[in-house]
Amino acid sequence: MNCTQHIQNQVSFICIAPHNCQCQRKLCAQCQYGHGVDQKYTVPIEIFEDIRKKKFQGSYLNSTSELTIQRMNFKKMLASALKMLKQIWDELAESIKQIYDLIEMEDKSYLNYFNNNVNPSELSYTQLEKLVQIIIGNALEDWNIEKNSQLKRLEMKKNYWEMEMKGFCQKLNKEMKEIRQIIQKTDNSFENIQSNKEIVQIYNGKQDLYQVLTQTKNIDGYFLNQLILMLKKEKITNFLEFFSEKSQDQTLFQFITNLMYNISEIDFNKENYSTENYEQIRKDLIKQISYDQHISEFLKFLVHLTAIDKRFLQCGSNSLHLLVEMKVDLRKQNFENIRIRDTSIVGGNFVRCNFNGSEFDNVDISGVNLNQASLFNCKWKNIKIHELNKLNGHSGTINTLCFSPDGTTLASGSDDISIRLWDVKTGQQIAKIDGHSHYVMSVNFSPDGTTLASGSEDNSIRLWNVKTGQLKAKLDGHSSTVYSVNFSPDGTTLASGSRDKSIRLWDVKTGQQKDKLDGHLNWVYSVIFSPDGTTLASGSVDNSIRLWDVKTGQQRDKLDGHSNWVYSVIFSLDGTTLASGGRDNSICLWDVKTGQQRAKLDGHLGYVYSINFSPDGTTLASGSVDSSIRLWDVKTGQLKDQSISLLMVRYQHLGSVDNSIRLWDGQTGQQNSKLYGHLSCVNQICFSPDGTTLASGSSDNSIRLWNVKTGEQKAKLEGHSSDVYSVNFSPDGTMLASGSADNSIRLWDAKTGQQIAKIYGHSNGIISVNFSPDSNKITSGSVDKSVRLWDVKTGQQYVKLDGHLSIVTSVNFSPDGTTLASGSRDSSIRFWDVQTGQQKAKLDGHSGYIYSVNFSPDGTTLASGSVDNSIRFWDVQTGQQKAKLDGHTGYVYSVNFSPDGTTLASGGSDNSIRLWDVKTRQQIAKFDGHSHYVKSVCFSPDSTTLASASRDNSIRLWDVKTAKEILLQDNFYKDLHSQFQMPHQSSSFLLTTRIDGTILRICQNPILEALGTLILKGELVNYQGRNLKSLFQSKGSFIFENNIELKQKNPEKCVLY
Repeated sequence: MNCTQHIQNQVSFICIAPHNCQCQRKLCAQCQYGHGVDQKYTVPIEIFEDIRKKKFQGSYLNSTSELTIQRMNFKKMLASALKMLKQIWDELAESIKQIYDLIEMEDKSYLNYFNNNVNPSELSYTQLEKLVQIIIGNALEDWNIEKNSQLKRLEMKKNYWEMEMKGFCQKLNKEMKEIRQIIQKTDNSFENIQSNKEIVQIYNGKQDLYQVLTQTKNIDGYFLNQLILMLKKEKITNFLEFFSEKSQDQTLFQFITNLMYNISEIDFNKENYSTENYEQIRKDLIKQISYDQHISEFLKFLVHLTAIDKRFLQCGSNSLHLLVEMKVDLRKQNFENIRIRDTSIVGGNFVRCNFNGSEFDNVDISGVNLNQASLFNCKWKNIKIHELNKLNGHSGTINTLCFSPDGTTLASGSDDISIRLWDVKTGQQIAKIDGHSHYVMSVNFSPDGTTLASGSEDNSIRLWNVKTGQLKAKLDGHSSTVYSVNFSPDGTTLASGSRDKSIRLWDVKTGQQKDKLDGHLNWVYSVIFSPDGTTLASGSVDNSIRLWDVKTGQQRDKLDGHSNWVYSVIFSLDGTTLASGGRDNSICLWDVKTGQQRAKLDGHLGYVYSINFSPDGTTLASGSVDSSIRLWDVKTGQLKDQSISLLMVRYQHLGSVDNSIRLWDGQTGQQNSKLYGHLSCVNQICFSPDGTTLASGSSDNSIRLWNVKTGEQKAKLEGHSSDVYSVNFSPDGTMLASGSADNSIRLWDAKTGQQIAKIYGHSNGIISVNFSPDSNKITSGSVDKSVRLWDVKTGQQYVKLDGHLSIVTSVNFSPDGTTLASGSRDSSIRFWDVQTGQQKAKLDGHSGYIYSVNFSPDGTTLASGSVDNSIRFWDVQTGQQKAKLDGHTGYVYSVNFSPDGTTLASGGSDNSIRLWDVKTRQQIAKFDGHSHYVKSVCFSPDSTTLASASRDNSIRLWDVKTAKEILLQDNFYKDLHSQFQMPHQSSSFLLTTRIDGTILRICQNPILEALGTLILKGELVNYQGRNLKSLFQSKGSFIFENNIELKQKNPEKCVLY
């Protein structure tokens, strides 16, 4: 071939230089001379041919034997599997057919005796004998019982095969998904994205967001990820401009460009979709797209796009909100450098996510789970979070809190006998004031903020200098506990209420008693001055509220309305309304002038300990023993939000048994995202047999059914009039049973949620209910110390099993249905024969109440959990103790075997969940996350997920596999450990902290979780300018403060705080 540049010359060389060759790599001798590359890059054609042959021979591309063998092996395997499955299926179908044929034949044999008009005298002896036995005996009844039993067993087998086939298909689909990914990776390489892949569909612009999103069905997640990588590599900042140039000769890029132009012009990229204005649109959209994997991947793409192009910040922010609302698994995601604004991600689960370099502006992060996430060099500003700070320091229950008049300082009084002052902005303790010799029950600032008054169980009142913390005066006079102290508006008088039934007025300047007000018939829990200082209100254990004339000391009025103790009273700022909260779980509003009750606010499920008006008088906040703080509309008396947390000045007797103080932002409490959840302790949870639904029973008197995948509430079953202690699905999945403190058992249709039956018989509350394996019987354990068996169909009692000497806390059938186990507060476990009702064995060994018993799937072992902090394994056949598992540091409330029998889960009063290897009896994992006792644990049918219910009112779903991983095995954390010098204690804790396996949280008002979160530099500031790093630190985050510079300048001072 002649050279195209020098036609008279032959092509003699091939250019292999790594450049864009202007000679198209074909060179003649003349071209070689002027080509301008090293001679080693110009190879003679003969030598190039030799190189090509050697390269081809070494590639083995022409060696198809191995490929052919593997292809044939795979083909044989599939053919063999198909043949084997067909054989099993044919045998199964034939066997089932034979069973139904035999039943039908037996039915016909009986019918022949009744349908044929044959003279009995003409029957053979054998036929006549059978007919006589049918008439005088139980042969027909016995056959019907046997037939029904066989039919139920067949139905159970059908359900079993359906579940097995479903699981088998899911596994196959998972494998197919991996195979499809191999195909995609082979076919859609990075080069294919730029040149080969095409979408023949022409993009049509849409205004409706759902219609826009549906057009992403042909775009897979792998392709979108490659797009993001390409954009980052090219350092593109204008997505549309970049792809507009490429779309001229690439159909795919043209499609993407048109799609993104469309998105840029609709409301989704202009408005905040997390607001109430878009609530219905959001709900409808989520219903349409929640199960579409392609749309979920595209929404993630929009989130990542915020790190590249600022023109798509709002649609990316809205996308993150939708992903959170849809409960898409966002754990372990890389969100590096994303920019999110004007949205809500309330309750989002971002465990171990990378947020390095991210920018958040005006984002509500309330209740987000950021455990073990990475937040390096983040710029989070104008952040909304209803939890401002967690103040740790007290070693006993906190009884009282009070803000200083300027709002900068918080005072707290505790059972640890101390008073503490806290900086509200930083959360740091300013001072610790000691002096009282018993519990501090009340603290109150003077109007000028210079003096703090405290009342104690040591019967004294003390006045303290706020600036120095020194004692100014000790006021003695009360003969019992001082429950309440309150300054008059002018600061000259202090009022106190006591267990000695009296109210006393004190001169603040002299410390002398000015007056003693008698009238209450029992303890005085609360005293408060009216805004003008002329009236004093008091609340008492005698169930009354009294109004007193401060000047004369005379009682002006007595307000009756509460049916139990009055814990708290408060005046509105205009002085016209008085609010009161009591032990009857209610709040009353009173007209101060007339003394008439204006309204009664019901909703709390526990005693109302504290109440307070908002500054504008339109809202009333109430704090209760049910662990919630609620906001009420004063004008209408309606609840404004189910679970808002807010602390105000003058809160009395409001504290926590977890020895911590939490500060909450009342303005961010009005969450746009409606999070469902129980209003009180969740006592028990149970998976449906197909694993799609979780049932929960609570002390809020309700049963709720939850979608396991999304956490969405499917149904709320109401009917019980008191605490629901137990819920249990029937093995066939058609029914749900519940036991309650209202002494009733109720049966519910699992599909419709309708109540089927109400069973009475116990003389006290039912603590535990459980179905027999055939779903025909139900057993119950009660406060009346009895165990009972019931017929599910008729609701009639089969038998009453007596023997326990105290409350029966747990009942459980053996897998074969022949034995019943019961655990009791008499510290014993008993085995009962289901058929005879006789006690078979009594197992002693625990030294405290038994709270839970559970059979292993093979029926050979019983596990029990007790108040003695231990779990024990028992041999069912011999009744002997096989093992004792120690690890919990509190009561063990619940034990549950995994369906595969390899693992036992336990939950306890130490707030932890533990997983145990059944074979080795060793603890293999520990879940931390609940903030109160774990009352119930339950495995999903496939053993991969664990559900837990807690006294913190929440339900959590945990990834069992993830829980067994340790951060010590994670190179990322090892690198951090080596990069930053840390104190031994801190670094050790960082490297051994277990991964949070939370899949889902179901609760009314989740709190921020940030255990093991890594924070370096950057800013975390709320909309008030408050630094949130102290809040994160109180949650267990690790704050690296300028460690790199410190390590360079002074390595020994480079520490983690």
